[in-house]
Amino acid sequence: MTTNTDQDAATERQLRDAMAQKLIEVGAARDPRVVAAFRAVPRHLATPDVAPAKTYEVETATITKTDENGVDISSVSAPRVQAMQIEQADIKPGMTVLEIGSGGPNAAYLAEMVGDEGRVITEDIDADVTARAEQFVEATGYRNITVVTGDAESGVPEHAPYDRIVVTVQAADIPPAWIEQLKDGGRLVVPLRMRSMTRTVAFVRDGDRLVSDGFEQCGFVPMRGAGENRMSLAVLHDEEGAEVALRLDGHPEPDTEALRTALRSARTEAWSGVTIGGEESMEHLDLWLTTALDNLPLMAAKPAARQRGVVAAASPIGLPALVDGDSFAYRRSRPTDEEDRYELGAIGHGPNGQKVAERLAEEIQTWDREHRNDRAQIEVYPAGTPDDRLPAGRVVDRPHTRVTISWP
Repeated sequence: MTTNTDQDAATERQLRDAMAQKLIEVGAARDPRVVAAFRAVPRHLATPDVAPAKTYEVETATITKTDENGVDISSVSAPRVQAMQIEQADIKPGMTVLEIGSGGPNAAYLAEMVGDEGRVITEDIDADVTARAEQFVEATGYRNITVVTGDAESGVPEHAPYDRIVVTVQAADIPPAWIEQLKDGGRLVVPLRMRSMTRTVAFVRDGDRLVSDGFEQCGFVPMRGAGENRMSLAVLHDEEGAEVALRLDGHPEPDTEALRTALRSARTEAWSGVTIGGEESMEHLDLWLTTALDNLPLMAAKPAARQRGVVAAASPIGLPALVDGDSFAYRRSRPTDEEDRYELGAIGHGPNGQKVAERLAEEIQTWDREHRNDRAQIEVYPAGTPDDRLPAGRVVDRPHTRVTISWP
């Protein structure tokens, strides 16, 4: 006789297998050991209030806590993003891994990767989050996971050094403790925010610097505690449900009122002649634009802002927007006569909107002509490193570090 419990377990195994297969299909899980880890962990136990089928959807992140303003401050990341970071980390059996930003399932995936001879230390600043993680670890029976409550700015020195550090919250800076506690040649995988744009970067430690070994576009809840460094917003349109704002991250303070007026003015267009396929990511283009252009925050807009004609395009991540005094322009694409092919250009607003849009379109042409097949190199140096020791390119100065973005 089959019990409901047996049926539930069979269904849950099917959900895990289907998730793992989807991760293979989308290219997030390539290493057979990563696939096996995702087949093994009952991630739904970490979010008992959510339908199990939902927790196994590869693109679904489960929010587990919001602050008093309704801002998401803790989540269980989507399986695709977790698999992507674990692939970036290149974890071997027997390693000691520090996870910054806890929750439970990701620590379990890491525990599967390091095996019985390895150790996973998972740290979070929020006692509610670590309490849930401890419950998950107890329920799933992992013996090689240690849960720590603390501010990740200091790392977890008592279990250092680490072969790998995997950060699952957005960071604007790299605390010295992370570098000091990482073995030389070890890998740090971190969602690093650079001039409003976040990429999960796989860094390799080389003495006192970090050198990138690949990166992917991503989105994470921001870090809290001593390392908190949130972006500010310049709101250009405040209609409820159709808000438009610029995300500022070290960019010059804009003339917000002038830009609000500009947004209400007639739009202009400039097209580059550069085309992309419908499935082609623009993450490398956008990173080039922020390298080349000084005042390029991201324009965030709610979907209703596009539907109501306030803006011509909207993205949940945000669109690069070039600001020049009382005018601005943002990246846009339009269909071409060729199936599933789009031309890149810019929409301008304000007295000099056309000129600014043309400048943005020109830089898109530069990327296409000189860097389309290139990938940026991202490096991290200690704060105070002289300019002549840095590679050529964009420098992002933070309290602890100098981050460089350079191109071949």
